[in-house]
Order: sequence, then C-alpha cells, then structure tokens
Amino acid sequence: MTLVFGVFLLILLVIVALAIVRSEDLFAAVMLSGIFSLLMAVNFFLLDAADVALTEAAVGAGVATVLFLGALALTGQKEAPHMVGRRGRWLALAVAVATAGLLFYASVQNPHIGDGGAPVHQHVAPWYLANTLPLIDIPNVVTAVLGSFRGFDTLGEVFVVFTAGIGVMSILGVRHTLVELSGSELDARQRSLRHHVIPRTVGRGMVPLIMLFAFYVQFHGEYSPGGGFQAGAIAAAAIILYSILEGDDRGRELLPEWVLRLMVAGGALLYGGVGLVCVLLGGNFLDYSVLGEVPSSGQHLGLLLIELGVGITVTGVLISVFHAFARRASR
Repeated sequence: MTLVFGVFLLILLVIVALAIVRSEDLFAAVMLSGIFSLLMAVNFFLLDAADVALTEAAVGAGVATVLFLGALALTGQKEAPHMVGRRGRWLALAVAVATAGLLFYASVQNPHIGDGGAPVHQHVAPWYLANTLPLIDIPNVVTAVLGSFRGFDTLGEVFVVFTAGIGVMSILGVRHTLVELSGSELDARQRSLRHHVIPRTVGRGMVPLIMLFAFYVQFHGEYSPGGGFQAGAIAAAAIILYSILEGDDRGRELLPEWVLRLMVAGGALLYGGVGLVCVLLGGNFLDYSVLGEVPSSGQHLGLLLIELGVGITVTGVLISVFHAFARRASR
C-alpha cells in the first residue's frame, strides 16, 4: 500500500511540475497547486487521516489558493521572461523531481500502513489507546493526544499561527489605504463580482452550510474527526467565500478589523489562560483535571476551551491575511 501511494504521489508531482515548467501562465500554476492540494486531501481521507484531510482541503485547496490569487493580483498573470529563463525552470524541475525521489526512497524503508510490528505500535500508540478513556473519557484519541497529552506542542502551534499572522500583516499593512477613486469607479470595483448571478446565488447558499459544518467540527471534535484547527480553517473559508462573492468591503463589515485583531490575540490568550488557571487551582500547566470535580469532566472542559481558542485564532489569522491581500490588490 505504501509503495502504491508513493508511486502515485511521485507521478502526480512530476505531472504538476512539468505543467508548471512548460507554462508561463502563473494563474494556471496556482490552479494546478490547488488541484494538487485537493488530491492530497483525498489521499489523506483514504489513509484514514480525516483530521489532516479536512485541514488540507480547507487551507491547501481553499484558503491558500485564494491567497495565491491575491498575490497574483499584485504581480501579473504571466511570468516575466527576463526573471526566470528556460534553463532556470528546468533546474527547478530537476530539484523538485530529485527531492520527490529522495522522499519516495525514504518512504519505502518505512513500515507498511497498519503494520502491527511498527515501532509506534509497540509503546506509544498502545499507551494512548489504553489511557484515553480512563483518563479523559472521550472516544477520539487524536483530540486527546493533541489537546491534552501533547497540549504544550499544540500551544506552540497556536503561537506559530499567531506569529505568522503578525508577520504577514506587518508586511502587507493593517490600515486600509485605497487610492482616491471617483464614486462610480469605487462602486464598480466593490461590486465587481456581484453581477455574477449563478456563482453568487450558489455561494450564498453554501456559506451558512459551511459555517454550520465548522461549528460541528469545532464542538464535536472530542467524538469525531475535527477540532479547532480544522474548524477555524473551515469557518475562515466561509467568510472568505462571502467576501469574494459580496465584495471585500462587505466582508470587513461582517467582521471589522478590531474584531479580527481580538480574535487573533484572544484565541491564543484563551489557550494560555486555561493553562494558568490550572496552575492557580493547584495543578500543572494545561492539566485540565483540576477544572472539574471529576478529573474527566475537567478534561472535557479544558479541551473545549483550548480548542475554542485554537479555532478563534486560526479563523482570525486566515481572514486577516486574506483582507491584507485584498487591500493591497485594490490599491
């Protein structure tokens, strides 16, 4: 099984790389990248990694593609001939193929999927499977591992997202500074996508469904695949879709900048604050057992709060980055 997936991904990567190398159309390169992310999401689902698949579909195929398109609006659709010559593109292809081949060779040495004799199944995985229900009392072992057993790692990942958002907004700017336009020009620009009846009608019907699914993923992550990262990415995708359909001005009215800034910082502070409350109640940092009369109920409350913090920060960062690109593109 590992060999089959490795060959499939290698062939797919070569096809995408060849298509990008032979084309000077940057829009086509962005679309191919989004298609590759979508296929990777399908691959993760086939490998029973539904949590990763949800994130890849929302971020890789959805939000990242929109951000690439926003960056493309700041440059141009065609690659400048003097920037990268034909030799440079073939060199990039050779590096990509060599890297893919090295990764494929390394994957052949790994145990087969589901192999009971793999090192991970000798100690770590059995311990998690045996202790998740007695200690935390939830069926989703992945959520228990990420939110409780490895809570420090997840806290670090939240602050990585927080820092990345600060970096992007520092480079692209936070304030909205449009050039002076006449009323008719500005109105035409703001409703540039609003006259497309079919995409707008279908998209407006999808936005509430996407948001409902995001809430389900957020608050049902203890019992099924999901959690704060996945829910935050899905919710951000819904708001970004609304902004694309109705205009960036409407998107900023829905979630103003000051709300987004509170979300970016507040989610990370909520996560860290839960850990501090645990210390004040006599427990260890991020040891949620002290939050309830019964340790398992305290674990449930702690996981709910920290996952909410993760979802808030991820949503705020992704939407803020989108608006930053949209503002620069509209100058």
